[in-house]
Amino acid sequence: MKHSSDEETVKQKMKLTFEYRKKMTHDPSKCYTILTQFPHFLDVKGMIEQDFVLLFGEGTSNKFLERWPTTFKQTIIMLSKATQGAELQELIQMAESAGDEGADTNTDGWDGDLSSILLLLHLIPTSSQGHKRPGKMFASQAEQHLVIFQKAGTSIQEHLDAIDQSRKPYLLAVGTRKSSIHAYFIILEQASFAVQVNEHS
Repeated sequence: MKHSSDEETVKQKMKLTFEYRKKMTHDPSKCYTILTQFPHFLDVKGMIEQDFVLLFGEGTSNKFLERWPTTFKQTIIMLSKATQGAELQELIQMAESAGDEGADTNTDGWDGDLSSILLLLHLIPTSSQGHKRPGKMFASQAEQHLVIFQKAGTSIQEHLDAIDQSRKPYLLAVGTRKSSIHAYFIILEQASFAVQVNEHS
């Protein structure tokens, strides 16, 4: 499969190896070799979306995308309003103003959908920390670990080459400004995965 160049063949074989790869992700001795054994994850578009559907089912994955703007996003905003903090209020404002015709498009903040996702960082309680573990990470710090903005036109490869330490996977958002993202990439072990952007907001 490493040497196959036909995308449909790759997608079909990735479906057949889904359960095997899922087991690999839970095996500390094998999880870091997935990209070596399945390199087409990097160069064939739609692999992440295909695995998402295989993991949760066609109905669930479609329902999530359909209900995100009308149900999930609005619920997140509503719950966030009960929490205090200037940073949180700024995210709420950006989440609510997205899609409004009179909204200020020159803002330095994220677009409405990503702002809503970042609001979750303020709502999800942190896990209990052991004595040897670091203290609670603030939501603003967590945001910096979750998503990084890069100006459109700059090299993705240069960004990857500049990574000088091992870190958890994160999103690289590429656009003219934070409120106008053209592409997302999942950065994992100095490799990038393109993620499809759905224009629904």
